[in-house]
Amino acid sequence: MQKLERVNQKNKQERLRALEDIFADPKEREGIRPTDEVNNHVHTVYSFSPYFPTAAVYMAWKAGLKAVGCMDHDSVAGCGELMEACKIVGLGSTVGFELRVNFSGSKIEGYKINSPDSFNIGYIAVHGIPAGKLDEASEFLKPVNRERNRRNRKQVEKLNGEIVPLGLQALNFDKDVCPLSMIREGGSVTERHILYALVKQIVHLKGKGEQLVSFLQETLHVSVPDALRGFLEDRDNPHYEYDLLGVLKSTFMEKFFIQPAERECLSVFDVVDFANTIGAIPAYAYLGDVTESPTGDKKAEKFEDDYLDVLMPELKRIGFKAVTYMPPRNTLDQLKRIQRMCSTFGLMEISGVDINSSRQEFNCPIILNEEFRHLTYATWALIAHEKMSSRDFKMGLFHPENPYASLKLEEKIRKYSQIGISMDNHHPEAVMENLTSKGVEK
Repeated sequence: MQKLERVNQKNKQERLRALEDIFADPKEREGIRPTDEVNNHVHTVYSFSPYFPTAAVYMAWKAGLKAVGCMDHDSVAGCGELMEACKIVGLGSTVGFELRVNFSGSKIEGYKINSPDSFNIGYIAVHGIPAGKLDEASEFLKPVNRERNRRNRKQVEKLNGEIVPLGLQALNFDKDVCPLSMIREGGSVTERHILYALVKQIVHLKGKGEQLVSFLQETLHVSVPDALRGFLEDRDNPHYEYDLLGVLKSTFMEKFFIQPAERECLSVFDVVDFANTIGAIPAYAYLGDVTESPTGDKKAEKFEDDYLDVLMPELKRIGFKAVTYMPPRNTLDQLKRIQRMCSTFGLMEISGVDINSSRQEFNCPIILNEEFRHLTYATWALIAHEKMSSRDFKMGLFHPENPYASLKLEEKIRKYSQIGISMDNHHPEAVMENLTSKGVEK
């Protein structure tokens, strides 16, 4: 069994044990080329990804990352395992979840925000959840997933209405879609799972290569970008199903997508209030106008850039503590503008690169460019916030009784980043005891 297969097998304890064995091999450790890169936005099988949390940590470690974060849609089921795996290999860990909310009652109600298929609905991320609050987060998300799966069933029915007349077989939500997810262990079922079930059927019926590409174009009337055509014509492509999913997501999902209702997309006010109550860091996920998608699964569209002057102060009023964004996704001018506005409104900047496909590299060297270097320090501040507030709730970065509460946000982030960088990531639970011994001002 290959190393990745060992850390990506179905049994959690076997995954973790395999990672321990691999890390214990000096040759494995010698082969790592450490960088200062970090990534706070890695998806696992508990939303949609080819990786169990242990495998995601293994991939991050082999890529030389110093820290990695679990950010699943509507689920925190993979967070505990990711933290355990990070302790084994000595990576900094941070956990949270991503979900869609409605902005009714806000000054941007009715706007197209950062969700490509919706109005008045936007993605937000809840970062830095203290370990002792993960169960509360899990309970909070259960009604969201119940409503989401009601809609998922209707989406599968709508998809069947599209594909059956084209000669494909009807999909069954329980038999074809759910087994591709971790729903039985607290994972979410997303539109990607529905598309993945369709992908598997198409590959099974049509095979791979030019025949499949012709079927997409001539029967399904799906446009295949030139950048992906070669991948789909290559029968030996190890990422074949994920590449096909990317094509279908960008051009076919609109045929079955059903707008989520407010029972599924909770009020942004309620979600932000919950995040603040459990000592997490609610972050607005900036998308920005898209001209060309790096992952090939997003069309060119306009999003928030035209009304940032309204959005940013409204985020502050609602209670957001941060803005999260992905540097490879935007232009430098877009990113510099969002950075200036975060500074103006006292919002923390958090970065991460969306990992949910086997084709994606875990490395993202752009984060080491001078204009983004502060984002690595913010990551270590986020990690320190999470570990310290797990031991003492008042040590949360934004807690009003935090001993650094009187400092400017930039100064607090600098102090917390020092703590995070000096932390023993094999034993992060000892952070409070190690502060003095490491020479970091407490």
